[in-house]
Order: sequence, then C-alpha cells, then structure tokens
Amino acid sequence: MIYELRIYTIMPGRIDAIRKRFSDHTFGIFSRLGMQVCDFWEDLEEQPKLYYTMKYESMEERTRQWEAFSQDKEWNEVKQKSELDGKIVEHVEQIFLKKADYFKG
Repeated sequence: MIYELRIYTIMPGRIDAIRKRFSDHTFGIFSRLGMQVCDFWEDLEEQPKLYYTMKYESMEERTRQWEAFSQDKEWNEVKQKSELDGKIVEHVEQIFLKKADYFKG
C-alpha cells in the first residue's frame, strides 16, 4: 500500500472556489473512479493551502487512476467552468509515502 500526500497552494482569493469544487464535484468524481481519499485538511494558520492523502495498491494503480481522472469528461467540464474567473490552483506538491513497519499506532 502506498499513500500520496497532495499539497495544493491556492491562488490569492480563490480558496472558496477550491472548497466548492472539491465539495460539489471532485470528491464525487474521485469516488466514481475508485480513488480513495484518506483524509483532507485546510491550513490551521489560514494559508491558502489544502492537504490531503490518497491510498493506492501500487504506483501503477495511482497512475491509472490519475490518467482516468484527467481524461474524465465531467472533471474537465467542472474544471473549465470553475476557472472562468481565473486559475484556482497555483501549485501542487506530491509526496509519496509508505507506512513504517515499526509504528504500531
């Protein structure tokens, strides 16, 4: 099992747009495509950032899921409509993780 931590830096003034896009559309598209979000956070200090983790069986599965997502008709329509007032995401950082065998929590 591998995990991906995704960190989104949001364009100034666009945090509500990304919140709406995730809550109204993205989570549902992820679910439909079998993509599993483990947890989701906003920055405690109210920086324009979102953080979330996803879980995959392998890097190959991760690649397949994100390719399907990027080509998904609904996602592309949602992305286009949500960005009519300007770009929402400035930068995405991806960190790949595995559980530590010695952690028993």
